[in-house]
Amino acid sequence: MVNQEIRRMAKEKGVKLWCIAEKLNLSDGNFSRLLRHNLPDEKAKKIIKIIEELASNSIHE
Repeated sequence: MVNQEIRRMAKEKGVKLWCIAEKLNLSDGNFSRLLRHNLPDEKAKKIIKIIEELASNSIHE
């Protein structure tokens, strides 16, 4: 469920998944595959923090 929330949050804030992947030093394909399975809480929190940073900085445009 957390992964769906991450996707929803990114979409609502206008953050592209490839931008999140870039911050994690992953390819967009690898990041999408990562989201296929439930993430550990620490990793999910890190991704949520990245989404918030990208949304507030408008770096993802």
